[in-house]
Formats: sequence, C-alpha cells, structure tokens
Amino acid sequence: MYGDATVVRAQARLMRERAGEIRAEADELAGRAAAVPWTGLAAHAMRRTADDHASRLRASATAHETAADALDRHAREVDHRKEMIAAIEHRALHLLDSVTGGFAGLVGHVLPDGLAHWAHHFEPPLHGSMAWLDVHLPRPA
Repeated sequence: MYGDATVVRAQARLMRERAGEIRAEADELAGRAAAVPWTGLAAHAMRRTADDHASRLRASATAHETAADALDRHAREVDHRKEMIAAIEHRALHLLDSVTGGFAGLVGHVLPDGLAHWAHHFEPPLHGSMAWLDVHLPRPA
C-alpha cells in the first residue's frame, strides 16, 4: 500500500550498520597506509591515494547515514498517515452508523439537508485506503 514502517525502519538500521562498516574500512585503509614502513615519492603517492580512498569511503558512509535518516523520516510519516486514515475512517463510519443506524428510511426526513445528502451518497473507501484522506465529513448543523 504505502509502506510498512517496520520494514522501512529495519532498512534504515541496515543502512546505519553498513555506514559503520564502511567507516571502519576507511579507518583500516588509512591506518594500514600510514603504518607501511616505506619512504620516498612512491610511498607518499600511495598514502595520498589511500587517504583519498578513505575519504571517499567516509563520504559514502555519511551518505548511508543520510539515507537512513530519510528512511526514518519516511517511516514516521507513514505511521502518521496511517493514524490520520484510521481517525478519519473511524469518525466517518461512526457518523454514518449514528445517522443511518435504524433510521435508514428516515434519513432524508429528520436530518439537515447536508448531512442527509452525505449519508445517502457516501461510499466508504476500502479499510485503510489512502482515499480516506480525501473524505470530507459534513459539519453538524
């Protein structure tokens, strides 16, 4: 439908774990390059190249963390939307039930025009559907 927040959060955790692994790889690379007992122009070039690769690995780790943060924000938004959908669905079905329950034949005779019209023509979306976000409930007279 629009995402399982639990699955999204699990993916965010995996992204953060991978970021830690990448960062550890960068540290190991830089440490090994620095520890080589080699001198001269070639050694300097090797260390500079290793440091450049380590820097790129760290940037990749940061990108993974940024992606994990975005996934966590998305999961919170999914939860929020699902809560909104449930609240609207509950209110609409409760209103519809209280308006039509036992009085289906009298709806047009005892209710204000707007509410009667809404009750008569309202077709509830499927349970949990995002279409609930577009439902506009009539205001009591």
